[in-house]
Amino acid sequence: MPENFVIIIPQFNDWEALNLLIQKINADLNAPILKNTTLFIVDDCSSRERSQPFANFGGKEIKVLRLYRNLGHQKAIAIGLSYVAEHMAADKVIVMDADGEDAPADINLLAARSLQEPGKIIFAERNKRTENLLFRSFYVIYKLLFKLLTGKVITFGNFSLVPQNRLQNLVRVSEIWNNYPGGIIRSRIPYDSVLTNRAKRLAGESKMNFVSLVLHGLSAISVLVDTTAVRILIFSIFMSGVAIAFIVFIIFLKLIGNATPGWASTLGSTLMILMLQSFLISLFLVFMVLQYRSQQHFIPAVHYRDFVEKVDTFS
Repeated sequence: MPENFVIIIPQFNDWEALNLLIQKINADLNAPILKNTTLFIVDDCSSRERSQPFANFGGKEIKVLRLYRNLGHQKAIAIGLSYVAEHMAADKVIVMDADGEDAPADINLLAARSLQEPGKIIFAERNKRTENLLFRSFYVIYKLLFKLLTGKVITFGNFSLVPQNRLQNLVRVSEIWNNYPGGIIRSRIPYDSVLTNRAKRLAGESKMNFVSLVLHGLSAISVLVDTTAVRILIFSIFMSGVAIAFIVFIIFLKLIGNATPGWASTLGSTLMILMLQSFLISLFLVFMVLQYRSQQHFIPAVHYRDFVEKVDTFS
């Protein structure tokens, strides 16, 4: 029996690009997959209404879930997944952006890899990006910082395939509310990836700027904040050891009479103050994280209904 696909597309004021994306899905998706696919759009409380009807989606219905307020891309994805998990029969769920940078033809690659790895979430790993040099440079810095602070490697975004046997697990991962790919890494749900090239935006301008990129990077790192806090504490202890070694060396120079008067005491006291400050801040961060872990968390599958205004169906 053919598998049922649901494509979740979060969007905010991207109606023109979304219409072009629907046309590309019709043209690029394998016929067997397209025949059993439902299009599920999460409207993140757009401030602009559609200026034209939806493009024809193979004669099938298009569902639009409308949110009471703008929550951002990651939360819109979490709500879409939670709604599908509760109300729709889906063997496989595709998450992709509305701007067209996630090429519909790559869904075929995700589906093919899912057949090989049926128990894993499959991500589209970016082999080539189309953004400007400045954006790509900062994106490389973000990936390096993510690895340095968390010990994990992140080479993918939201574009992914979630099999039915992992969907119910995923919507109970509180971290996807903050960052979808980071939440999956944190949850230890098995995942794999396929190499794809990022396509160009179909219409309009990207809403991702420097500030948005920084916020996105921080939200991904915050998902693994307990690991990050411990790694910062370990680094602080290491640097304290280096500072103590310098202080011992300064005392040695002073004792043998090679230190400039006042220089040894000034530098030694400065290093001691910096060492204590960094250690105490790191220790405070660790205790804050441990306190956070004892609190009840937001579970998308349970709490998503508070943000859903209505679900419209278009044919």
